[in-house]
Amino acid sequence: MNYLTVEKLTKSFGEKLLFEDITFGIEKGQKTALIARNGAGKSSLLNIITGLDFPDSGKVTVRNNITVSYLPQLETVADNYSVMDVIFDSNSPAIKVVKEYETALSLVKRNENQENLVRFEHALSEMERLHAWDLESRVKEILSRFGIDDIFKNVSELSGGQRKKTALAKTLISDTDLLILDEPTNHLDIDMIEWLEEYLSTSNTTLLMVTHDRYFLDQVCNNIIELDNQKLYQYKGKYDYYLEKKAERMANESAELEKIKQLYYKELEWVHTSPSARTTKAKARINAFEDLKENATRRVEKQADGFHVRTERLGNKILEINNIDFSYPDKLILDDFSYTFKKGEKCGIVGKNGTGKTTLLKLLVNEILPDAGRIVPGQTIQFGYFAQDGLPVKGNKRVIDIVKEHAEVIRLENGNYVGASQFLNYFGFKYEQQYTYYEDLSGGEKRKLSLLITLLKNPNFLILDEPTNDFDIDTLNLLEDFLTHYQGCILVVSHDRWFMNKLVDHLFVFEGNGKVKDFYGNYTEYRVEKQKAERRKHETTKARKDEASLTSPSSPLTSHSSPLTWKERKELELLEVEIPKLEREKETLLQKMNSGVGAAQELNEWSVAYQQFSEEIDEKTMRWLELSERS
Repeated sequence: MNYLTVEKLTKSFGEKLLFEDITFGIEKGQKTALIARNGAGKSSLLNIITGLDFPDSGKVTVRNNITVSYLPQLETVADNYSVMDVIFDSNSPAIKVVKEYETALSLVKRNENQENLVRFEHALSEMERLHAWDLESRVKEILSRFGIDDIFKNVSELSGGQRKKTALAKTLISDTDLLILDEPTNHLDIDMIEWLEEYLSTSNTTLLMVTHDRYFLDQVCNNIIELDNQKLYQYKGKYDYYLEKKAERMANESAELEKIKQLYYKELEWVHTSPSARTTKAKARINAFEDLKENATRRVEKQADGFHVRTERLGNKILEINNIDFSYPDKLILDDFSYTFKKGEKCGIVGKNGTGKTTLLKLLVNEILPDAGRIVPGQTIQFGYFAQDGLPVKGNKRVIDIVKEHAEVIRLENGNYVGASQFLNYFGFKYEQQYTYYEDLSGGEKRKLSLLITLLKNPNFLILDEPTNDFDIDTLNLLEDFLTHYQGCILVVSHDRWFMNKLVDHLFVFEGNGKVKDFYGNYTEYRVEKQKAERRKHETTKARKDEASLTSPSSPLTSHSSPLTWKERKELELLEVEIPKLEREKETLLQKMNSGVGAAQELNEWSVAYQQFSEEIDEKTMRWLELSERS
């Protein structure tokens, strides 16, 4: 069943042609990745598909009666909205009732007056009527995974990364048939990316996404479409299949180019020797020659020879970190951390957002000072530090002028020198683009320029903070080749697992609360070891629970060791509201009985009711204890 059809689509911006006459379709259940170089028109194509932009020609057809959700690369969220307003902004009745349920539950917990209780009970009834408990559980799981713990927080208080996660949560929560995502892994740490990877790969949702994360792409997608030189190419397989078939296509194009060139020269000879084109046939041949000339002079993309630079000599002493401590007022980052770097070492840093990965880099380059301990660099060390916030540029200068302020030439491994302009061209800044003004570059181009200037300075110890963000796959492959042959030391923070696997053989794993695990191996090897440890821990915990249940079979708290079902979780939430309400009513009756104003019949009725409340509270409290023990 076809969900999306794109037919003969063409789009230009000014004189720049993004794509021309491209056609493709997305079938139900298909998970498709769209890849291309930066600036090739990926986001523009998604905006056209979702109706946010218009093509110059062609059409987009979305199947009737299906829902589409779209996460753009740059999501704009109104500052006067709460996180909940953003996440539950939908016309879906189920999503609306989940929003009302969460609101009512929050109000009851803060103030259990009659109005709030009535509102909560009505929301509870609607949740049952619409069978919305599964959706509510999915909402809570997504919010928990993304670290969104306060849905009533104002969006204006969120960081850029938190806003991106809020927008992504909204997109995933939507009950949608076709999900369209533009760079969904940006601003996510590795744990979040792996959860999202599992979520998308196992869901039945049809998916179209733009991503430069090759590991994520390979795990999630079974179909790849590529925009290249204004044309579209389709690959029915995973990333390795795409690489194989693209290499074949480029080889065929190179062979075809040689044939075209031979024909071009024959035609050129004819044009030079023929009389002026008077006949219709001659005019047609001249027009055909012009088309042939354009084809023959186009350059087929191919991998350039690598730029393997020669670094400054490293002495015997590289960098020593001796027992350093560092804390922020509300968080411990490093606790007695030590390490001595060796020549040529390539280390990666991984961990959840906020655990201190960037802080360690800033400590090493002396941007901030440790609370205790010492950091001692060797005398020959020349740091090259690439920070997430990029390069500070004073004034609006041309790209080539900015680069030449830092380096005119760079020395290669073979002893030769290349100019800064040639180095930029190798990494995708074409010669004509090098005369573009800095302010006219995109955000991704500014980040790439900053990284290349860091490399051009020819340091012998590179410290890189998320160097792969906003880079296309071709640039990533070039960067990996450069860094693999780099002779100095590298310390890199990255959530790109493919990049880390290819580059580093040693990890610092930030586990939080000042703890840093030293792991020798790449990221995949670390992940395998972590999964083994988690399985051993789970098996040990299970064995202890089984042993406890055998020793106390009559205990109501250990007789049911299985995890809570969704229905039981809802029961637990309801008990947390009902028990305090019953206790207040019981207290009110006690006050009446002690007031001495009631008649004998009233005192008897109050006494019976008091006993009933006591029994009900005891029963519900025992049930709450049982469920709490298993939650």
